[in-house]
Amino acid sequence: MIISIIIFSILSFILGVIVSLVSCFCKVKSNLSLINDIDELLPQMQCAQCGYPGCYAYSQAIVDGNENIYKCIPGGKEVVLKLENLLNKSDHRGNFLESLEDSVTYSIVEIDENNCVGCSKCRLVCPVDAVVGTYNFRHTVLIDSCTGCNLCIPLCPTNCIKKKIMFYE
Repeated sequence: MIISIIIFSILSFILGVIVSLVSCFCKVKSNLSLINDIDELLPQMQCAQCGYPGCYAYSQAIVDGNENIYKCIPGGKEVVLKLENLLNKSDHRGNFLESLEDSVTYSIVEIDENNCVGCSKCRLVCPVDAVVGTYNFRHTVLIDSCTGCNLCIPLCPTNCIKKKIMFYE
């Protein structure tokens, strides 16, 4: 009788460990699926304005609970609403959506072509290929493509790249 109780207890313990391990692996899989779903909603500009090196890293931080869903500036109101819908969040965190809606400015970068030495550092770091030009020739920024991530500004050896505030029309 005691032997059967001991065997039953050991089997119960082993089954409990197996169930725990399986549930951990299933949770990771569902997290990966959620990370990918969030990543698909983001604009994929890899601009780092959210504080993360790319959209996938930001998606991971959201799923891990370390970050809120209101940091994707290029995605704007449309992405926020999609993320709220996906994650079943509807609190809007105060006036965030209204401030996006009422925002009249955004930033881009502008290159002073007279001081540009054509080093191509800005062109190589631009995540959306908004900087055009060839090595040793002056570069310029395609305004419609620039996300205002400012990754190019600190790399310029002549400081000819400046942040420019634009107004929505």
